[in-house]
Parts: sequence; C-alpha cells; structure tokens
Amino acid sequence: MWQRGAYDRQMLGYSRERLRRARVKAQEATGATHASGGAGQKKRTLTTLDLHETRSYKLKFSDRNKKNKTMLEDKANSWCSTVILRVLLLITGYGLLILNLFFGFAAVITVSGNSLNTDKGILLNLKSFLEKQNRVNRGRYSEWNLRSSNPCEWHGIFCSPDMERVTGVDLSDSKISGEMFNNFSALTQLQHLDLSRNTLKGAIPDDINRCHNLVYLNLSHNILGAELKLTELTNLQKLDLSTNRFHGEINFCFPAICNRLVVANLSMNDFSGRIDKFFDGCLNLHYLDLSSNKFTGNIWTGFSRLVEFSVSGNFVTGPVPASSFSENCTLKGLDLSVNKFRGELPREISNCQNLVILNLWGNKFTGSIPSELGSISTLEGLLLGDNYFSKVIPESLLNLSNLAVLDLSLNNFGGQMQKVFGRFKQLKYLVLQGNSYTDGLSSSGIHKLTNISRLDLSYNNFSGPLPPEISQMVALDLSFNRLVGSIPPSIGNLRSLLWLMLANNSLTGEIPGELGNCRSLLWLNLANNQLSGRFPHELTNIGRNPTPTFESNRQSNPMVTSPSDCLVTKRLLTIDYSPFGFIYTIFTRKICKNIWDQLLQGHGFFQVCVKGSPVRKYRVSGYLQLSGNLFSGEVPSGVGKMQHLSVLHLGYNHFNGKLPSEIGSLPLVVLNISRNKFSGEIPTEIGNLKCLQNLDLSHNEFSGTFPGNLNSLNELSKFNISFNPQIAGKIPDFGQLATFEEESYLGNPLLQSRVFRWKDPTVPALKLEDENGSKSGEGLWWKALLMEYGCGMTLGMVMLYFCVRKAQPKWVVNKVEAMHRFKVVRPLKKNVSIGGGRNF
Repeated sequence: MWQRGAYDRQMLGYSRERLRRARVKAQEATGATHASGGAGQKKRTLTTLDLHETRSYKLKFSDRNKKNKTMLEDKANSWCSTVILRVLLLITGYGLLILNLFFGFAAVITVSGNSLNTDKGILLNLKSFLEKQNRVNRGRYSEWNLRSSNPCEWHGIFCSPDMERVTGVDLSDSKISGEMFNNFSALTQLQHLDLSRNTLKGAIPDDINRCHNLVYLNLSHNILGAELKLTELTNLQKLDLSTNRFHGEINFCFPAICNRLVVANLSMNDFSGRIDKFFDGCLNLHYLDLSSNKFTGNIWTGFSRLVEFSVSGNFVTGPVPASSFSENCTLKGLDLSVNKFRGELPREISNCQNLVILNLWGNKFTGSIPSELGSISTLEGLLLGDNYFSKVIPESLLNLSNLAVLDLSLNNFGGQMQKVFGRFKQLKYLVLQGNSYTDGLSSSGIHKLTNISRLDLSYNNFSGPLPPEISQMVALDLSFNRLVGSIPPSIGNLRSLLWLMLANNSLTGEIPGELGNCRSLLWLNLANNQLSGRFPHELTNIGRNPTPTFESNRQSNPMVTSPSDCLVTKRLLTIDYSPFGFIYTIFTRKICKNIWDQLLQGHGFFQVCVKGSPVRKYRVSGYLQLSGNLFSGEVPSGVGKMQHLSVLHLGYNHFNGKLPSEIGSLPLVVLNISRNKFSGEIPTEIGNLKCLQNLDLSHNEFSGTFPGNLNSLNELSKFNISFNPQIAGKIPDFGQLATFEEESYLGNPLLQSRVFRWKDPTVPALKLEDENGSKSGEGLWWKALLMEYGCGMTLGMVMLYFCVRKAQPKWVVNKVEAMHRFKVVRPLKKNVSIGGGRNF
C-alpha cells in the first residue's frame, strides 16, 4: 500500500511537468507574434494550431487530472482510512499494553503489599506498641529484629512452609499488660494467635474480626472484659477465652462462628444467660467448656454428640432429660457439677459407652444410683457427691474394672458403712467425707483395700480405735470423727505416706517414735486431740526423703479430681496458719486439680526461703501441727533438721524450757508456740526467718530483752508477743513491729513504747532518760497533756477573735444587737410594772 502511494505521487508530478512545458510554449509563441509585427499567415496558423493543440492537451490533461485527482482522492481517502484505522488500532494496542502494565504493576504492588517484608513491618509496629505499654519486665518480643532481620527466625513467630508469609504469633506468658494490639488483621495470612497468660485488659478490638484466616485464638488467663462479639471468624477451629472477665450473653458469637469450630473454652468468666439454643448449629464441635460462669436456664440437650462437655459451676437448673443421652452418644467426659439440677439421673446414660468421667457433684439429684452405670466399662471417675442419692450402692459398679475414683461424699449416708466398699479392689481414691457414718472403721474392711492410695473419711461419726493394719497409702484423712485410743505404731510402715490428718478426734497416748520412719510424710496434723508425752526426737525425721514417692507419682497417670478436693484443699492449704492461704483466695476445681498434681508430684508452687541462700526457690514444703493437745517437755534441738517445714504450730500445749535456737534455720512462714510454758530469752535467730509472715509467741514465760532484730522481718503480717510479763525493753518506734496494734504487746509491764497509750493498767508509761541517765519521764505524760490542752485553747481563742473582729459574721451581729435590745427593754418593762401599767 505504501508503494502504490509513491507511484501515485510520481504520476502526479509527471502530469504537472507536462502542463508547465505547454504553458511555456504558449508564452513563447505569443511573444514571437508580437515581435514580428504581423508575421505571415502560415506562422499564425501554426501558432494557432499549436495553441489549439495546447488547449486541447490542457483539456485532455484537465480531464485526466480530474480523473487522477478523483482516483487520488479515493486512494487518499482509502489510505487515510487505513492510516486512521491503523493509528486507532495502534492506540488501542498501546492502551491495552498500558492497561496491562498498570494492572500488572498494581498486581505487583498488591503482591509486594502482602509480602514477608510487609508482615515484618507489622510485627515491628507490634513490638513498638508492646514496648510502650510495658516499659519493664518485657518478654522476648523485645529481641525481635536484633539478632536476625528475618521474622521467621524470631521467637514466637511462625511462617508458611515456603517462608513467604507470617502465619502465627505466639506471645503467651510474655508479661504483656495493657490493651490488645489493634492491627493484627494486617497480617493477612495469620492463622494462629496466642496471647494467653498475660495481663491484657479491656475489650477484644474489632480488628480481630477481620482476621478471616484465623484458625486458632487463645486469649486465656488475662483480665479481658466487655461483651463478646466475635462474629466474623468463620474459619476458627479452636477458641480459648478461659479465665478472663467477659460478661453478657454469648448469642453474638454462637452460632455465628460455629462453621468449623472444634474446641470452645469459655470457662471462668462472667457470662450469663441461657445455653440451650446456641450450639445446635455447631456440627463440628467436640469440646465445650462453659464452667465457672453465671449461665442459667435449662441444659443444652445436644451435648451427647460432643466428646467433652462441662457446665460446672453455674446456675443451670431443671432435670436432665433422658433424650439428652442419644444412642450414638460419643461423650468421654461429662461435668454437670455444682449447679441446680434435680430429679433422678436417667438410666439412658448407659448409652454413653465411651464415658470416662462422670461428674454430677453438688446438685440435687435424688433417687437411686442407676445400676446401668455398671455397664460403662471405660468409666474411671464417678463423682456423685453432695446430692441426695439413696444409700444403696449398686453392686454392678464392682464390674467397673477401670474405676479409679469414687466420690460419694455429702450424701447423708448414715449408720454403718456399706460393706460393698470393702470389695472395690480396683479403687485408688475413695471419698466418703461429710456423711453420718457411725461405728468403727474395720466393719467394712475398707482399710485393707490393696490399691487404695488416698482415703478420705473425714467429717463423719466414726468411733473406736484406729485399725492396726492400714494399706500403703499416699494420703489418709480421718479427721473430725470420734476416734479414740492411741496412734498405732504400724503407721510408721507407710513409707509412701505424704499426708496424715488425724486432727479433731479424741486420740490419747504418745506419738509413736515409729512415725519417724515415714520419710515421705510432709503434712502431719494431730491437732485438737488428747495426746500427751514429749515431742519425740524421732519425729524430726519425717519428710526427710519424699523423692521416691514423688518420682513414683510422676510416672503414674494423674488421678481424677473432684470438688471434694477443694474442700480438702481449703482445709489443708488455706487455714489461718498456712502459707498457701496467702496465694490462693478463690478455689475452683481446676485450681484444686493443679495444686494436687503439683503436690503429689513434688513440684513447688510458691517460693520458700532456702538455708544459706538469699534467693528463694520453688519447693514443696509441709507442716507440723500439734496444737490443742497435752504435750509437755522441751522441743528437741533436732527440729532444725526439718527443712521441709513452712508451718510449725505447737500452740495450746504444755511445752516448757527454752525454745531451741535451731528453729531459726527453718524456712518457716508460720511459727505459733502460743499458750505454752516456754521460758528463757526469745532466740534472736528468729530474726533470720526472712519469709516469716505469722509469729505468735504469746502467753508464755519468756524473759530477758525484747529482740530488736525482729523488726527486720519485713513480711510479718501477724505478730503477738502479749502476756510474757518478764520481757523487757523498748518496742521500736519505726519499722515492721511499729505497724501492729497494742493488742500484740499487752500484758508485758516491762515493755516500753512511744507509740501506744496502754489501756492495760499493768503496763506503765514509757520512762525517758535524760543525758545524765536520770529518769525524767515521771509525770511527763500529764504535763504533755496539759500543754496540749493549753496550746489548743489559746490558739482557738485567737482564731475566734480574728473571725469575729475582722469578718463580723451576721449571726454574731444579730446576737449582740439582741443583747443590747434586751438590756434596754428590760428596765423599761420594770418601770411600767411599777407605774401601774403606764403606756409609753
């Protein structure tokens, strides 16, 4: 096409050249005619002919030119159309190219916006946010970007298999406080978020709802609150919000996030409302824990398709419908404890043939225990305490070969103990506390169960002596009964015994020396009996080597715990003299389970002082309680070897003599030797008990100088040295001892204090000495009192004068004017009276 255009231009140029030559010839001919002045006819004719020829040629050329012009215009039009079309196509092509480049660039921008570098920037923002909120005691997130610039190598950060994106953030137990970070959604591939075991507060930010890929969310063990509104996490599979302060109903979340949810733990919050309608759509849900909240209404009847379900510690009421236990029941754990369920336990519960733990403790179930329970061969824990079940124990339960824990406490069983209990050879833990059993312990043969490791028969009415034969046990609780007689020496054969409670009975006689053979015995309570005799020196050997027992317990599977354990734990660990009471004030079953697991396995859960070390360490420590008996004599110096003790309570006995100084080497938190006859000076070594929180030396016969180094016991919260009349000295004006009330020092006439004005008339005021040593404190107190009143009166009168003189309050002016009127009117009235009622 471009060649045809060149040809057309060439032909057009050639035609124009011929026309130009014709015009030149015509001009030349015309010029010759004028020059010749009348040339011949022949020449004219020739010229005319030439002109005609030229005109004819011009006409022909004009016609041809028109044709060529038309043809060229057509060709030009065609060519222009072609060119325009090609230009349009070219422009379109470039436009598409530009669009492709634009979108490609945008795609590159998008890809680069969702890259590992972008995730790194978000994580560095998170680090900065956390460091601003936590200026001290920071977690390992403060190390991010210091040793490595690759986020995938940072502590607590997880990446995709190709290491291109951040998919997980684990900041659990990282000492984080304050509110939650509000931009986790910028990590667009985030699937795993764990912020548990911190002190996060406030509400969960709405930003979390935009983490659409989130599969795992753990915010447990914080102080987060407000209502729960997680409505858009449709990919979530595991949700743990336990141990927080969330409140309100849960209808905002369920069934909105039920699509793929497998595990939901909402325990230990303040949730309220009903639970019977919100989980029907959670078809993939296997584990649901709603315990320790404030839920009300009836139970959700679809729980049998779960694996584990707990609604313990709520206010759910009504009967448990038989239809709840479907034929295809998949339950392994069912915990309905501590609610308000009533009625009989449905026999259809036997449909749950995979059930391992059944906990119905603390309700109002009535009727008989279903014998059908004996068909659930997998059952390991049966907790039916604190209900109103009938006393008949189905013998079918003997068929439960895996049954390890049986709790029938607080069911008002009376009379003799059922003999069927002596045939539970498989049991490891039997709890019958809080019933009304009578007669002796030997009638049922329960004390001979070979596999039993923990037996709790406390708070009953058992009588008679302790049986001489007791199987090997780890814990034996026979306290709060009516047992009589002496402690059998055979108890010394229980080498694995960790805990022996015989308190609050009527036992007599001496403590057998054989008890010192119990090298694992850490917790011994013999309080409030009628035991007598001396403190046997063999007793200082108890608890010297509990390690073999702890190792054995660590190898065995942990036992199922019940709410009864909390009752025992409160009695064991939160008594007035126990160090554990300073740690746990609210006991839940989970806390109790955690405590028992740690105790039985030898793991300390609070720090104790260690001899010869300024650093406190986590160690298991026990107690020795001999209070409220008739013990006498001196306490042996070997007591200093009992390095496992945190509590030593010898009060309300007849111990005498000096208190051994070796007692100052123990890691004691509580020392109570009140109401005895200890004499001599108070050992200054007691001032070395830096962990001491409770010290009671009252009602003894101590003498000598008051030990001032006791003022260095900075953790002391209870102190009593009253009624030791031979103690002399001064009570410190400042420090820890100055923080206690005068009741801590009463009955000590030789003690002097600047702080107290003694109410006790036998306690004199402090007598000060001047620089010469003469006593100038005689009557100082009443002189100071007179000076105080005198200064106060003077100051008050001066202030009153200025107030009246300067301010002149209205009420004073009115009062003065009234007095003046009274003085004027009174004599006038008198004159009127004399003058016969004369009017003025």
